[in-house]
Amino acid sequence: MNPVFDRRRLLLAGLAVGTVLVLAAVVLGVWKPWSPGPSSAAVAGAGHDDAVTIAPAPLTLPEHPTVLVFGDSWTYGSAASEPTLGYAYLLADLVHGTTIVNGVRGSGYLKPGIDGPAFGERIAALDPALTPDLIIIQGSINDRAQGAAGYREAVTAAWDAMAAKYPEAQIVILGPAPHELPVGAATARIDRDLAALAAARGWWYISPVADGWITPQNYRDVIDVDLGRKHPSTAGHRYLAERLAAALADLGGAPVTVAGGSETTPEQ
Repeated sequence: MNPVFDRRRLLLAGLAVGTVLVLAAVVLGVWKPWSPGPSSAAVAGAGHDDAVTIAPAPLTLPEHPTVLVFGDSWTYGSAASEPTLGYAYLLADLVHGTTIVNGVRGSGYLKPGIDGPAFGERIAALDPALTPDLIIIQGSINDRAQGAAGYREAVTAAWDAMAAKYPEAQIVILGPAPHELPVGAATARIDRDLAALAAARGWWYISPVADGWITPQNYRDVIDVDLGRKHPSTAGHRYLAERLAAALADLGGAPVTVAGGSETTPEQ
């Protein structure tokens, strides 16, 4: 046997093995099959442009739905002549169903309210025996001063808790509506964060900011800037109920009527 030929054959075999090992390292470095998929915590901490988007399923409701409307002072009915003339109450007739209204003034995902705690604790206290067909989580501008730190994590935890408590319900997120114009930077940031987090879950997101519900032209018809302390007036609540009902109809094709038989809106 030729010893030179044997050494050459061993050298070539070693090079081949080394090449295979390098290729395997490259493939595993890119693929990393042992790595878990993105968690809800990862999505919560991701930037807006990095969020995964899942197309929402069409909204499907029974003929007479039960709707849980959960939110802050706007959901409470603040500045309406009676709280029960707030948009969340008026929505019942517009969707030909029933609304369960849970609004706490001053409350947000991070900020405790005047009449109760922040959203997460309030969700934990909800009656698990409720059987809503639809849950609308509204707001909130009340977190403007709390900053971005921990905000997405608080939203994610609250939404996880709501979805776990009522797994059969469909959930729609109603973003903050501006209480003053122009829209503040903190309100705009909250709107972007909520939109991204809802998109990552495949939940519908309704943005009064992006959709221009409140404009310089209708601002004083919608918002009571005096005694109402920049909350919707009675007419403003009716207008918001109609805009919300129309937005819900666009998500699922449900018929919409006019609150209180009104033929006009504050924009008109």
